[in-house]
Amino acid sequence: MSPASTIEGLRQAQRAKGPANVLAIATAVPANYILQEDYPDYYFRVTNSEHLPHLKDKLTRMCEKSMVSKRHIYLTEEILNKNPSLCTYMEPSLNIRQDMVVKEVPKLGKEAAAKAIKEWGQSKSKITHLIVCTTSGVDMPGADYRLAKLLGLRPSVKRFMMYQQGCFGGGMVLRLAKDIAENNCGARVLVVCSELTAITFRGPSDKHLDNLVGQALFGDGAAAVIIGADPDLDLSLERPLFQLISASQTILPDSEGAIDGHLLEEGLTFHLLKDVPRLISKNIEKCLVDAFSPLGIDDWNSLFWIAHPGGPAILDQIEIKLGLTEDKMTATRQMLKEYGNLSSASVLFILDEMRRKSMEDQKETTGNGFDWGVLFGFGPGLTVETLVLHSVSITN
Repeated sequence: MSPASTIEGLRQAQRAKGPANVLAIATAVPANYILQEDYPDYYFRVTNSEHLPHLKDKLTRMCEKSMVSKRHIYLTEEILNKNPSLCTYMEPSLNIRQDMVVKEVPKLGKEAAAKAIKEWGQSKSKITHLIVCTTSGVDMPGADYRLAKLLGLRPSVKRFMMYQQGCFGGGMVLRLAKDIAENNCGARVLVVCSELTAITFRGPSDKHLDNLVGQALFGDGAAAVIIGADPDLDLSLERPLFQLISASQTILPDSEGAIDGHLLEEGLTFHLLKDVPRLISKNIEKCLVDAFSPLGIDDWNSLFWIAHPGGPAILDQIEIKLGLTEDKMTATRQMLKEYGNLSSASVLFILDEMRRKSMEDQKETTGNGFDWGVLFGFGPGLTVETLVLHSVSITN
């Protein structure tokens, strides 16, 4: 046997035979939550900003239009009272924020990951890779290291730490997990997205109205999925939920500066252009055509939808642009209502909601009765992640 054929044989043996699968999904949120209708009064009280009624009126209108009913938030009024610099607009406070998120991001991630491992039903020693994504602070060693320690994963687990990716991060980590699972035979990839608004919370200001948008929409939460190719179906050891068929990333044209964030002494600041919904809706059909033309699919209502809930205006404009029926965004809107925008974790929460609703309604597939679906992540750049999903039967 020649060296070339030996190398090719080894290469083939290292790779999986089939596509990556979602084998388990789980979520976790902080116990503390705030009803959206109460949030303007709460926010202006804890930030000592009652002297700014015009800004309170703006936030009240934003909350009313947000479609959010409640949000889980790690920061309690007690914590904020002990750390007043978090409540003052742009006061240096990064050290305080870092002390919180460095500890709490892995803790919340562990809660979701432990649930996912339990649902998967296999030993955590079989996890070969760990991907962690958060926009909530940075540290070294990172949240991936801390999470691996908290879970008791093998010291040899291969870790990937994704910081400061923003709202497209959930799609990005699935794309990375797909590549790892399909190119490493037997790999089982634990993916965890854990987000806390402690890094972005601050008081209001006339100089930065974008800040109010974030205060009205974002919540805290963590989600975990286990990804693997060639699932072990013998004795139902593993049960695939969704297949990851293809994944791509693109930067939308003429979108520079539409969404950006900066980590400063005052914490993480976000800047948003009002044009974001139009930019996404203008370009989304091209993303769909590029992803689904190889499958001969061009009816967007024949898909199930997992779209990042950047806000109701984005969802509304996508529906209008593509002529989607009302039910296409049901899972996305439900997740937005119950939790708000959870940044990178959002699409994983929606994926779990889609699976749960399918089982509740006794649909034939995890895609709520549809074989093919799309997952969209939208975030800084303006970056779009597009994943083609194939749902798996839930009747067996």
